[in-house]
Amino acid sequence: MVEGANSFTLLAIPGFILAGNIMNSAGITTKIFNFAGKSVGHIRGGLAHANVLASIIFAGMSGATIADAAGLGSIELQAMKEEGFDDDFSLAVTGASSIVGPIIPPSIPAVVYGVAGSVSIGRLFIAGFLPGIIMGFALMVAIYFISKKRGYPTKKKATPKELWDSL
Repeated sequence: MVEGANSFTLLAIPGFILAGNIMNSAGITTKIFNFAGKSVGHIRGGLAHANVLASIIFAGMSGATIADAAGLGSIELQAMKEEGFDDDFSLAVTGASSIVGPIIPPSIPAVVYGVAGSVSIGRLFIAGFLPGIIMGFALMVAIYFISKKRGYPTKKKATPKELWDSL
C-alpha cells in the first residue's frame, strides 16, 4: 500500500486543496464571482449564470468540488438571496455548478485515475475540457428557462471598462 501511494504525481492533490484555500483566504473567489457577474449578469437569471461561470473558472484553478462549493458557495448563495432568488434554486445551481469542477482540468479525480490506471494525465486533462464546458453551457441553458419562467432579475450590462477592471 505504501509503494502504491508513493507517487510524485499524487502530490498534486494537496496542492489543489492548498490553492483553493489560499484563493478563499485571499479574497480571489470574490473577485472571480464579481468578474463572472459582470460577464453574464445581464442575461435573465444573471447571478445564477455567474454562479456557473465562476465555478468553471474556479475549477480550472482548484480541481476540487469541495473547494468550489465551500469557497464560492457562500458568496454565491448570499448574493443570490439578496437579489431575490429562491433558496432551493440557489442551492441547486450552486451544487450543480460545483460538480463541473472535477470534469474541467486540472482535477483531483483525473490525477488519481491517471496514476492508478497508468493513463496520461495530460490526455485526461485534454479529454475533460470540452465535456466540462458543455456541462456548464447546458446548465446555463436550463437556468435561463427556469429564470424566465420564475421572473428572476437581471443586472445592467457591464461596460467594456467595467468588465476589464473586474478582470
